[in-house]
Amino acid sequence: MTDASVARLSILLAQMNPTLGDIAGNVDKMRRILDRAQAAGADLVVTPELSICGYPPEDLVYRRAFLEAVEQGVEALAEETIGRPALLVGAPWRCDIGVVNAALLLADGAIQAVRAKHHLPNYGVFDEQRVFVPGPLPEPVEFKGARLGVLVCEDMWYSDVASHLKAHGAEILVVPNGSPFEVDKHEVRLNHAVARVSESGLPLVYVNQVGGQDELVFDGGSFVVNGDYALAARAASWGEDELLTRWSRSARFGSWAVEAARIEPQLDRCAEIYNAMVLGTRDYVNKNGFPGVILGLSGGIDSALCAAVAVDALGPDRVRCVMMPSPYTSGHSLEDAGAVAQALGVRYDTVNIGPAMAAFDTMLGDLFEGRAPDITEENIQSRARGMVLMALSNKFGPMVLSTGNKSEMSVGYATLYGDMNGGYNPLKDVYKTDVFAVCRWRNANRPEGVLGPSGPVMPDRVITKPPSAELREDQKDEDSLPPYDVLDAILRGLNEDQKGVRDLVHDGYDQATVEKVWTLLNRAEYKRRQAPPGVKITRLAFGRDRRYPITTRFK
Repeated sequence: MTDASVARLSILLAQMNPTLGDIAGNVDKMRRILDRAQAAGADLVVTPELSICGYPPEDLVYRRAFLEAVEQGVEALAEETIGRPALLVGAPWRCDIGVVNAALLLADGAIQAVRAKHHLPNYGVFDEQRVFVPGPLPEPVEFKGARLGVLVCEDMWYSDVASHLKAHGAEILVVPNGSPFEVDKHEVRLNHAVARVSESGLPLVYVNQVGGQDELVFDGGSFVVNGDYALAARAASWGEDELLTRWSRSARFGSWAVEAARIEPQLDRCAEIYNAMVLGTRDYVNKNGFPGVILGLSGGIDSALCAAVAVDALGPDRVRCVMMPSPYTSGHSLEDAGAVAQALGVRYDTVNIGPAMAAFDTMLGDLFEGRAPDITEENIQSRARGMVLMALSNKFGPMVLSTGNKSEMSVGYATLYGDMNGGYNPLKDVYKTDVFAVCRWRNANRPEGVLGPSGPVMPDRVITKPPSAELREDQKDEDSLPPYDVLDAILRGLNEDQKGVRDLVHDGYDQATVEKVWTLLNRAEYKRRQAPPGVKITRLAFGRDRRYPITTRFK
C-alpha cells in the first residue's frame, strides 16, 4: 500500500566560490544559480556562510558602507525569488543587538526569516568575536511544510543549538558553512555532523564554501547525512558544484529523508594537498588581478613543485620561470630546471648572477677585508636572485611566487629579501617530506580541472637527488639540518601538537637535536613575520594560527 500523504521538498546545495567584497558579483553569481535551480525544479537553494560578501570579511564588518552594500545586495536577491525558488544566503546583518553573522531566508520577494550564528569561533584563524555579536539560540524556520533548523557553521560543532532546534520542532538541520581546509578536516566535519544527527534524530544538510581567500582555502565537499547516520549525498571537492537533493516525508513515519543522490568520492591526502595549493594560488592571483606569476626555477624539488602548481592553476602562458645560475650551480640543476620548464611548457629564461656576485665583492671588498667568506656571501647570492625576480615583476607585471617549504620556514633556512621575496608562497605550509610525496603523486596523476599537462611534470631526479641550496661547493641541506624525516617529525610535534622538548625526547628523539630545532624554530619568528602569505594546509599554519612573540626569553 502506498502512502498518499507524502510531502516532498527539493533542496539545491549551492557550493559556490564568492569573491570577498565583490557583493555585486556574488549577487550575480547567485542569480545564475537561481536560474539553474528553477530549471531543475528546486524549492530552496542553500548557499554558504556569508555568501553575499565572502568569508571571512574581517574588519570590513566595521565599515557602514560595507554593511549598506550587503543589505542592498540581499534586498535585490529577495526580489529575484518572486515566483522562483527560495534562497538561504549568508550575510553580516545589522539588528537590534548589533551586527550578527546571519543566515537569511529569501522567498516570495522578501526576507522571510533571519537566524544569527550563536557560537562565534575565536581560535586559530578565526576571530569572529572581534566583529560580530552572538545571536540567541535560533528557532526553526517554516518553509513549504517543513521546519528547518538553521545552524551557521560553528553552531554545528556544539550540541546545544541542534538540541534547542529539535526541542522546538525542527525537522531538517541546515548548516551554511565557511569551513577552511586543512588535512583530514573532512572527517572532523562529518563526525560533528553525525553527532548532531545522532543526538537529534534529524537529517542534516551541510553546505560549504569553495575557493581561496588570502591564506585560507575552502574545499567544498558539501554533504547530506540522513537521520539513520548514512551519508546520503556529497558534492565534489575543490570546485563549484550544485547538488540537487530530493526529500520526502511520510506521514506514516513523520520524518524527512533524502532520496538517492550523487555521492562524490573523497580524495586521498596528496590529492587534497595538491588541490589546495592549486586553488589557493589560482584565486589569490586572479582575485587580486595579477596577469600571471614568475618564479625562480633552480632545478630543485621545491621550485619544480611551485612551477607545476602555478601552471595547473593558471596555465603555462601565465607562468614565467627563470634559472639564475651562480658558479656553484651544478650541471644537473641546469639540466633539471630546463626539463621542468619543457615539461610544463612555460617561458624559461636564464640570468647569470655571477656578475652581481662580482659586483658585490668589489663594492664590499674594503669593508670585508681580512674576513673569510661565510653565510654573508651565500645570502648575497640569494638576494641577487630576489632582485632579478622583483625587477622582472616590476617591468612586466607578474607576481613573484616564493618557493620555500614549511620545514625551511620553521627553522629559518631561508634568506630575507632573497628567496623569501614574493607575493605568495604555495608551499608555505607544506613540510618537505610532504613535498616529496606530492611531487610523486603529481607525476602520476593529473587532477580534474587543472590547466597543466598530463604525465610527469618533473624528472625523477628532481625528487630523488639530495636537496641543496647550492650556495657553496658541495652544499647539502643535511649539512645544516637533521634528515628531513626526523626534522619534520620534530617540527610537527612542536608546531601542530604543541609538544615540548621533554615530550619529544620521551617519544624517542635525540635531545640535542630537539633542542636545536626548538631554538631554530623560535629564532626564525622574525623572518616568518616578513614572509609572504601562503596556502594553509595543516592544523597550525604560520601566521594567524601561530601567534608567538618575536621578542621572548622563554626557553
